[in-house]
Amino acid sequence: MHRRTLLAAALAGAVVTPALASGTARAADPGPSVTRTGTTTPDAQALFFVSYDGLVNNNAFQKNGLLTYKGYQYAVWYTADRNAVVGRRALGAGTWSTVKVGHTLRYDDSHNVISMGVSKVDGRLHLNMDSHSDGFTYVKSVAGLMDNPGGLSWTASRFGTPQSTLDGLALTSQFTYPQFVSTPDGKLQLSYRVAVSGNGRNALAEYDGTKWTNLGEWSSSTGTYTSEHGSSTARNMYLHGIDYDRNGRLHSFFTWREQNGAVMCSSGGITNHDTGYVYSDDRGRTWRNNAGTVVGVTGGTDKVSVTDAGLVVDPLNPDHSLMNQESQFTDSAGRPHAIISYVPGRFGQCTTNYVANRTANGRAFHVRRNAAGTWQKTEIPVPLNSSQRTKLILDKYDNAYAVFPFGRIAGASAASGYTDWRILFDGSGLGAFGEVVIDETRVAQDGVLSFMYQEKSSGTTPSALHVTDFRLPA
Repeated sequence: MHRRTLLAAALAGAVVTPALASGTARAADPGPSVTRTGTTTPDAQALFFVSYDGLVNNNAFQKNGLLTYKGYQYAVWYTADRNAVVGRRALGAGTWSTVKVGHTLRYDDSHNVISMGVSKVDGRLHLNMDSHSDGFTYVKSVAGLMDNPGGLSWTASRFGTPQSTLDGLALTSQFTYPQFVSTPDGKLQLSYRVAVSGNGRNALAEYDGTKWTNLGEWSSSTGTYTSEHGSSTARNMYLHGIDYDRNGRLHSFFTWREQNGAVMCSSGGITNHDTGYVYSDDRGRTWRNNAGTVVGVTGGTDKVSVTDAGLVVDPLNPDHSLMNQESQFTDSAGRPHAIISYVPGRFGQCTTNYVANRTANGRAFHVRRNAAGTWQKTEIPVPLNSSQRTKLILDKYDNAYAVFPFGRIAGASAASGYTDWRILFDGSGLGAFGEVVIDETRVAQDGVLSFMYQEKSSGTTPSALHVTDFRLPA
């Protein structure tokens, strides 16, 4: 392990010039645009309750709560009577077919989301659900269901019995944040957190079409972090995502959350600090920092730690209510992009109320690595007006789109070097509660930005769950 260092010198400022653009745009490439083409309603009366300022059916960190595969779109949610449901529709269809998978939500905890994954090697759909630092429920479909959606009926008989293990593989008694990732060679990986917030580790399991294997933990909770206020000796790494690019590289942005509140200026804030980045070129077995140095081995003794050099690509102390688990995407050249958000220093150097300060003064920032290998950051000139998360996607021309709480969409062009952010859709008419769930898989398949949102409600009164589609530049 090495002393923690920051890459502050590598960061460009908030204003960049077109000369520093991604390098992929051509003069004829269109800029960002969205055209709303329709909205469907998977459930007119879905389960609604607010916890941790979010909804269990629409948490932005819910990787693959909505996905597209071979001409069909799939969605997961909890019904008003707490049943876990998976729905599907042919792309362009107005109605959804739904199946109850045999599990009911245990607690009113918005972290207990449902996540989906597809193992391309055998055409199965996998679901992991209802976990927050405790056990999980796992369900998988029969083989081939995803490969022949038009020829196989959508019925409960296509899904297996709910399990508390991965086909007999027990992972941990403190499991949270399932994220399925399809590997370039057709396997399926499951990213998850072991243990608890402020003192947890990231881990991976892998399904090869025959069995699940636990690859092990790859981030560390130990080491000393010291701010100007105090020190902490335990933490967890919160991922902004974990995604393969078209060349097979696995990318992950992250932020650290410290266990000890002594690192903050005020007990009303949150201990998240710094934006970091790691990647893997061997399917998540070893992890490298931005310079290419190995900083962790999955399942090994050397794990990615807060004391490792070269991890931080945007330094920030714990006094600005930095959001965890926000968003990331890779462009056509495999370069990583992320959205992060916090309260900028111009609004003060100490947030004293995490929700109120973020709602009043929070801003989102676009962080990316350019063609020269330099990290750049641009503030998106759109007030959050929310404590919640923003999602990121890039279209075929590498234009960037930020989907804010309430379904607002802003865009910036690759040709400008991502300096021309502007609102493209203001969310009018949606009545969305807050965060949305993006169909990350659909953008590349048919040039459509599709997201799921739930209408505002009060108390525990059920409300409508919608999927709305926007055509991107062709």
